[in-house]
Amino acid sequence: MESENEPLKMNKTRSVHPFPDNYIYVPPRPRPQPRSVLRRFCTIALASTLIWTLIAPLGSILSGNWYISGRDGQDGQTWPGRNQVDQDELRQILRDVPSSESAMQWSRYYTSGPHLAGKNYSQALSTKQKWEEWGIKSEINEYVVYINYPLDHRLALLKGKEKEEQDGEKEYEVTYEASLVEDVIEEDPTSGLANSVPTFHGYSASGNVTAPVVYVNYGTYQDFEDLLAANITLEGKIAIARYGGIFRGLKVKRAQELGMIGVILYSDPGDDGEVTDEKGVPTYPEGPARQPSSVQRGSTQFLSVAPGDPTTPGYPSKPEAPRRPVETAIPSIPSLPISYADALPILKALNGHGPKAKDFNQWWTRNTGLGYKGVEYNIGPTPDDVVVNLYNEQEYVYTPIWNVIGVINGTIPDEVVVVGNHRDAWVAGGAGDPNSGSAVLNEAMRAFGEALKRGWKPRRTVVFASWDGEEYGLVGSTEWVEEYLPWLKHASVAYVNTDVGVRGKRLAVAASPILNKVICTATSLVGSANQTRPGQTVYDLWDKKIKTMGSGSDFTAFQDFAGIPSIDIGFDNDRDSPVYHYHSNYDSFHWMQKFGDPDFLYHRTMAQVLGILVAEIANLPVIPFGAEDYAKALAEYVHKVEDKLDAYLIPPAEVLSASVTDEEMFELRSSTRNISSPVSVSTTSKHTPKTFRKSLTRLHEALQTLTYHAYHLDLLADQLRHISENDEIPWWDLPRKIRHHCAVRKANTKYKYLERSFLYEEGLDNRPWFKHVVFAPGLWTGYSGAVFPGLMESIDQEDWTNAERWVDIIESRILNAARGIEA
Repeated sequence: MESENEPLKMNKTRSVHPFPDNYIYVPPRPRPQPRSVLRRFCTIALASTLIWTLIAPLGSILSGNWYISGRDGQDGQTWPGRNQVDQDELRQILRDVPSSESAMQWSRYYTSGPHLAGKNYSQALSTKQKWEEWGIKSEINEYVVYINYPLDHRLALLKGKEKEEQDGEKEYEVTYEASLVEDVIEEDPTSGLANSVPTFHGYSASGNVTAPVVYVNYGTYQDFEDLLAANITLEGKIAIARYGGIFRGLKVKRAQELGMIGVILYSDPGDDGEVTDEKGVPTYPEGPARQPSSVQRGSTQFLSVAPGDPTTPGYPSKPEAPRRPVETAIPSIPSLPISYADALPILKALNGHGPKAKDFNQWWTRNTGLGYKGVEYNIGPTPDDVVVNLYNEQEYVYTPIWNVIGVINGTIPDEVVVVGNHRDAWVAGGAGDPNSGSAVLNEAMRAFGEALKRGWKPRRTVVFASWDGEEYGLVGSTEWVEEYLPWLKHASVAYVNTDVGVRGKRLAVAASPILNKVICTATSLVGSANQTRPGQTVYDLWDKKIKTMGSGSDFTAFQDFAGIPSIDIGFDNDRDSPVYHYHSNYDSFHWMQKFGDPDFLYHRTMAQVLGILVAEIANLPVIPFGAEDYAKALAEYVHKVEDKLDAYLIPPAEVLSASVTDEEMFELRSSTRNISSPVSVSTTSKHTPKTFRKSLTRLHEALQTLTYHAYHLDLLADQLRHISENDEIPWWDLPRKIRHHCAVRKANTKYKYLERSFLYEEGLDNRPWFKHVVFAPGLWTGYSGAVFPGLMESIDQEDWTNAERWVDIIESRILNAARGIEA
């Protein structure tokens, strides 16, 4: 066969022009060599890639969507396809799909049996499977954490016999043996389960102690200071305190620091407002008043120091993780929660011993509710022959816990919204805490699943979380944030939390101020469950109060550690509502169906609010934040610091006689400075309250700069939002579309990182886990939020040098934020 590379051999019988005149001769193509094939392939592939790289983004811009390839098997929104569900249609789906009947079924499921942290894998697996049925790819995320489970306990009131044994030890007889259990109520099935969870405290210490008792009121820092000032002996004694006001673990912490050897905590019905047995209101189950045997379980971790697994502060609790000592994070003395029925004999044993509560100040007699039962609220201590034996045995283990994480990938991979609720509970029920939130989250997710079926894809990735271990100390969420911190700091836009989704009818919101606008928008788009007049919305009936972020739920690691703006939202009860049996067996499906939300209408409403809130943040082209709202709030917080300083400089009697709310009272009573003594001013230091007061003007000046740039960022965002929502740019004006999308991207990035500007890597004094200079739980409140904690704590400690140091730090963070959003 002739080679294709040889010259053409002409047929001698034909003319020298073998082809017709109108025929164009094409020489034969050389056979490609191996390298030529590879070269051609690479050339075609590279050219195709370059062409697609140019066309795809332009196509997405023309179609009104950002183009980013999907991950984890989900394809991205590709040109020329448009999102098949617009924002108005999405809102309607999120309003239409959630149902009261379905929420009721979720509540019934999650409250059907015990689900303590580390003991609820079947619920985790079932939750994952349901989410995947709705089209939301999910996985179970595991950590190995250090927690405790109850083995045995006892609480008995003892009286010494006249005769002593030969070895010098006094003999005692039992005058009262506390039941330490809640009554079984026939019509409430979960109250009588054979495998119900005993009454105990998470992270409580094992111990067997016997000693006289001292009544310490709420156990706030100032309550203990009042006792010390009155020369009440605390060392070697057992404290009995009423729940309320501050986190329970901090009551135990302060008692421990003062040498007390055990703590008993009970719920005083005086804190239940008008809904009490004393005022003629029937007790549960006949009526809405507190069941006398109701017991509040809960964690005694030192939550204001650091949440999460106490053996791995700042890093995730993986099996191979190094473990640290826990002495500074959890108590070393035993504690027990009891009912007020069990507290009565102990409180009565104090009658006639030591001063009475009324001999101190108004805070000691506020909301006392057992006087009608014969309690005189004497302080004690009880005589040496009247003692309490407190026995507590706990098993500490390293055990797996399971977060369920679901993802809907968006078209912008580095903008992420996280929304979560915890699944674990102290009791078999937990209809309010946490499973009203679990039902609400599931209903919102079911609605998002329906939107996915109709062709919706969010701009921003949405991550859903069902946390485990929240009750012990926000363990599951904290470990997750610690593990994924670099990604979260880079990509996360916001965290939306619903813990107790429904336990009453009053909307309660705590949030970073940057989120104020979107909260108002979302609540105005949902009809109220209580239609006192046709067409009214949740926003119409809301008091418009947005609290500052403290702690006590899963937003803590996001807001205070990672600098991610967060929301905690749910329908709360008030002092006129049916008593909510917090962390009790009576937080049950039966209670919810009879008193909490009988028709589950508020569950449905909360699911609608949650869904739309997430959708507004995740789906709108311009992130619906308000930088100016944040700047204005910071100015108010500086004024709050000035008010606190001024309060310390006025006569203490005026502070004590001031009319304040319960929340303000507990903040005041959690100060580490003795407010009964005048403020001390060093004559040797150049830093004084006066110089500190003057230095605060620097923060106001820095905030003027931040406010200026925040105003212009919000103004630009409004302009970009108007253009996007009204589709003002014609499809053929490609340069303008590109400029617009670049401007939107830039504005969104400024909003995304604004909260992170307030992180201080060294953290707060003596609690470096907390990185945010604006928000943290109060050092001695735990639950409620402290603003500018570095300044507030310096005032409490009368450390004016440290106060000036924190002015420098905060000023630098404010100016950092201003630079970050500067045009």
